[in-house]
Parts: sequence; C-alpha cells; structure tokens
Amino acid sequence: MSFWNKVQKAQDQTLPRCAVIVPAAGSSQRMGGGNKLMMDLCGIPVLQRTLMAIDEAQLVDEIIVAAREEDMLEIADLCHKAGLRKPIRVVQGGDTRTASVLAAAMECHPKTELIAVHDGARPLVRSQQIDELIRLGAKTNAVAPALPVTDTIKVADEQGKVVSTPDRDTLYAVQTPQVFQANILRAALQSALNDGVTATDDCAAVERLGKEVYLTPGDPENIKITTPFDLIMGEAILTRGGEGL
Repeated sequence: MSFWNKVQKAQDQTLPRCAVIVPAAGSSQRMGGGNKLMMDLCGIPVLQRTLMAIDEAQLVDEIIVAAREEDMLEIADLCHKAGLRKPIRVVQGGDTRTASVLAAAMECHPKTELIAVHDGARPLVRSQQIDELIRLGAKTNAVAPALPVTDTIKVADEQGKVVSTPDRDTLYAVQTPQVFQANILRAALQSALNDGVTATDDCAAVERLGKEVYLTPGDPENIKITTPFDLIMGEAILTRGGEGL
C-alpha cells in the first residue's frame, strides 16, 4: 500500500457512520409494463446489481431499501439471494419519492450522521464513486454527482410555445448517489411533505431550506434504467466491460 493510500485509509476511519437509502417504490410507468427493478440486465436483476455495487463500497455501514408493500417480500428475497455482506433492511415506502426516502431515513441506525440516497434503477454506479461522494458529503451539507447538459434546453408553456432558452453552460443533469448530513435531509424531507411540495430529487428538498448543495463530476455510464432503451444501453456498457459476455 502506497503512502497516500495509507493516509486515505486513516482519514476514512474518522468518517461518520453512513447509511445508503435505495428508493425502490416507483411504478415503472415509462418501462411499458412490469417492475423495471426486477428486469434482467445481463443475467442479474437491475436492483440486485445496484445493491451489489453499494455493498462493495467501503464507507457504507448499512443499506435500507424503501419498497412498495406488495414488493417487500420479493425484494427481501432478492437481497438474501444476492449474498450481501452489509446490514440491509427493506421498509415500506410512501406514495411519493419524498415520503419513501423519509420513511427509510427514519429507520437508519441512531448513530448515522450521513445518508446517501441512490436510485434503485442506477445499477452501473461504481463503488469507488459512492465512497468518494461519502467523503465529500462529510465535508458539506449536501453533494451530488452531475453532468453538464450538452443539448439546448427549451422552457415551454402548456401549449408548447417556447418561453425561454436557458444558458446550457449553467445547466447540469444530476445523478445519484446524493449524500447529505442526516439531520438536514430528514428536516428537508419533512418540510417538503408538510408543505405538499413534490421534489424530483432530494437535493431540491434540501435547497428549499436554504442549505448549500454542491455538485461534483458525475459518470456518463451511471445511467438510470427508465425505458426499454436504457436496458439496451446498460447491456452495451456491461458487455463492453466484459460483464455481459
């Protein structure tokens, strides 16, 4: 082990306890039928690949999956068969992403100081990236990986008429895992629920409280499985890396 690796390992041992929440209670409407998290991706279900990547991260202390009530037994069985080494629990999610993440956040170990939230439908995340984001999360209120937007974005009204064209140099597509100070995330999610606000990601809830959120470079291969085309893309990425052969 090199000197700098030893320094990093020593620093990692001082980091606070971190739990990873995996929202898995979505309806998979854009997949065109079936639960996308249980769909096969080069021989392994999407959700299982996601959990295996999280399980390999060194700085993760526990995993909590928020699922629909009707899926809890199936997901618990998947977790058991995956042979995960870290403590993992499946809890009942809510009607929205915000409610699901909050339900899982309330089930974290009492000593948890950091919470990472990672989409169950992002199975190609690298365990090294999870660890790096946890390190950054320990230094900030909130951090998320993001990629610069390359397409021109238009804002349109309900009739389809263009209202404005934002400067794409200031636009980013945000990914997960997003890492937060645990007390800030819980407060932000509860506030959003109390006010009836629908947040498309957890950073948005934290931003409502006026807290700073930082972005760090994302990974183009950390795609979200949303449509059948995304499954094809995921298989191509895995095959190129030798996992789909």
